[in-house]
Amino acid sequence: MNEEVYVEQSDEFENSALSNHIFKLHKVFHRLKQAPRAWYEQLSTFSLENDFAHGKIDKTLFIKTKGHDYLIIEVYVNDIVFVATNNARC
Repeated sequence: MNEEVYVEQSDEFENSALSNHIFKLHKVFHRLKQAPRAWYEQLSTFSLENDFAHGKIDKTLFIKTKGHDYLIIEVYVNDIVFVATNNARC
C-alpha cells in the first residue's frame, strides 16, 4: 500500500481496553478497496522485471516470448489464465 491508512476497530473485533484507539494498517488486507490495485501493481512490476511485456490495448495481458514460444498471462478481477505454446513454459 502506498499511503498510510488508519482504521477504527471493526464490529467483528473489538477490544474494550483499546476502545478509544485507532490502528495503522501495516499491509494490504483482503477487504480493502486498495487491495486489488496494490496486488496488480506488484504483479505488473514483477512481470515487467521478468521480461514480460504488457498488451498494447489490454494492460492486464502479459506476454513473454522465447524464440517461437509464447507464455501469455491474462488477469481478470481475481482470475489468472495462463496460456503457452509449450507445456514447459507454463
